[in-house]
Amino acid sequence: MSNKIKVVENTWVPLPDGRNLAARIWLPHGTGPFPAILEYLPYRKRDGTAPRDETTHRVFAEAGYACVRVDITGTGDSEGVFDDEYSEQELSDGEGVLNWVASQDWCDGNIGMIGISWGGFNGLQMAYRRPPPLKAVVSVASTVDRYADDIHYMGGCLLSDNFNWSSQMFAYLSRPADPELRPDWRSDWIARMENLPFMAADWLRHPTRDSFWKHGSICEDWSRVNVPVLAITGWADAYVNAPPALAANLQGPAKALVGPWEHRYPHISKLGAGDFHAEVIRWFDRWLKGDRNGVEDLPDYRTFMQEHFNPQKKNTPRKGRWIAEAEWPSRNIYQKTLYPVGQGFSDQPTTGSVKMTSPAHVGQAGGYFCAGMRIDNELPEDQAPDDILSTCFDTPPMVSPLEILGRPRLKIAFSVNKPVAQIMARLCDVAPGGVSQRISYRALNLTHHTSHERPAPLVPGERYEAEIALNECAHHLDKGHVLRLALSNSYWPIVWPAGEATEITLHLDGCALILPERQVTDEISPADPGPAQEFPTLRVDQLRPPSGTSERYLCDDGTLVLDTFDDYGKARDPYHGLIVGSHVHMHYSIHPDDPATAEFKTDWNFTFERQGWQVAIDTENTMTCDAENFYLWRRVRATEGADKTEVLTKEWAETLPRGLL
Repeated sequence: MSNKIKVVENTWVPLPDGRNLAARIWLPHGTGPFPAILEYLPYRKRDGTAPRDETTHRVFAEAGYACVRVDITGTGDSEGVFDDEYSEQELSDGEGVLNWVASQDWCDGNIGMIGISWGGFNGLQMAYRRPPPLKAVVSVASTVDRYADDIHYMGGCLLSDNFNWSSQMFAYLSRPADPELRPDWRSDWIARMENLPFMAADWLRHPTRDSFWKHGSICEDWSRVNVPVLAITGWADAYVNAPPALAANLQGPAKALVGPWEHRYPHISKLGAGDFHAEVIRWFDRWLKGDRNGVEDLPDYRTFMQEHFNPQKKNTPRKGRWIAEAEWPSRNIYQKTLYPVGQGFSDQPTTGSVKMTSPAHVGQAGGYFCAGMRIDNELPEDQAPDDILSTCFDTPPMVSPLEILGRPRLKIAFSVNKPVAQIMARLCDVAPGGVSQRISYRALNLTHHTSHERPAPLVPGERYEAEIALNECAHHLDKGHVLRLALSNSYWPIVWPAGEATEITLHLDGCALILPERQVTDEISPADPGPAQEFPTLRVDQLRPPSGTSERYLCDDGTLVLDTFDDYGKARDPYHGLIVGSHVHMHYSIHPDDPATAEFKTDWNFTFERQGWQVAIDTENTMTCDAENFYLWRRVRATEGADKTEVLTKEWAETLPRGLL
């Protein structure tokens, strides 16, 4: 890469109410004006995303784009007080940022937004609001439904990541602005910590799909999004449902691209990096520069059709091939219906019933909910240990290959012995040797069997019906392999279990598995992104290398524990000399016989140093429960100087009723 681009390390974006947001800008060589690319995040441009930003915005600036990376209010070096994710403040500020960028003499008024996860979310949400300068979006690992497909709830079940993510943001938001940029950094730092929102508790107060979650969920009105959207994700990521949903529902140009990747931009994936830069540049060249490069003629849905490999928690490349569907929904997808019977399937509806009980610790082989956030050791493993503890239905070995593309659906008729119960459905590819690979999964809180907005307690013994749309998948089952449906009453630690052990009775006359079977005679060109090309990296002075561990063990009383530790290392930034270090420890425990023993603890540590200036932040977080309540506790302790003089220590505690969770 050349060094002709100009980097503005920090500038201030003024908002109408007088607050200033901190921005870093990469300007192309030349006189301009240029189209612009905005990335709008709370993860700190100065240090948090700086290594990743070096690999993206510098490349895009070389391609002729003015790139702007902005810290959200109350984060990084930006002024103000952070309130919540995707809040009205965040989105209205985002409109102000877009208007400011469009008014600069180096911008031609055409802006695209890019982002992964948080930035992918607010890119879509900003498009929903239709600000005039926003002309196109590249959204990676995002959602169109904040209740159904984020880190809070799945099928009305509480995800443990609701507390885990809140704990991570608790640590992130406690970090100070850089004294080089903010003379008021110390008073602002203390004010930030004093006013940290307890987001896990706030989110738990909204256990149903109410107006809180509808805000920012663009599926509420697909017609509101009228700018071109390129939606990208990876099969190892938690956010797999949005790209095909966008391709199917948006009226304007919308394309879905799903690779083998985890929760990272594709060019830095550890599972088979793809050429993210070319995809982004081609998309924005078409919609921001007006180049007639044909992206609108790309297949609606390009994806990596996975095959069976040896699943393990460590990062390993995936097996499969790239495919494409010219239109989505596709005429190449046919419904294949299987009816559970005994421990297998029939091609006709059956009768009888099956009783389901499973221990609370089923799910140990499920991996980390959102792979890509840890150092390593976070992917789903061989599902066989969880399968043994579940109720399973197996097909005979395949006499010919079977390809699945889309969202499998499971219809169930059931009764339960408790007013609150949950069910987890997993679809697995079982190789001839017995290794079971998870294809897709989904949980359902059975009190939500008719509605996520108006759930109701279950009457023990009464018959109900429900349908579960499992997560999007693309999988090729080879000849001789077995398709397995595994059902369980819990899925710890991904899903927080119900308060009591339950027994579910499946009434087989009302049960069916509907597979989106892909049958294609003439494959079209997949137009896959190809391998990642060379890109610049931030050449930091590494003072402590990253490392990570994961350990599972059994206590004397039978409690099963998962302990993980991720040291993200310690490094000095070459541009401004800031030294940053961080690490996190996570602890999950549960007794197989008692779901109310579920416990999660996580502790974060951050350190910042520069030329005699030194601060450290330690945060501790614990969530426990019983059959009636959730108990949430957290503490922040901040120190200053080499002698660790205490600046602030503060605790919060919340008790919230479980209700129907």
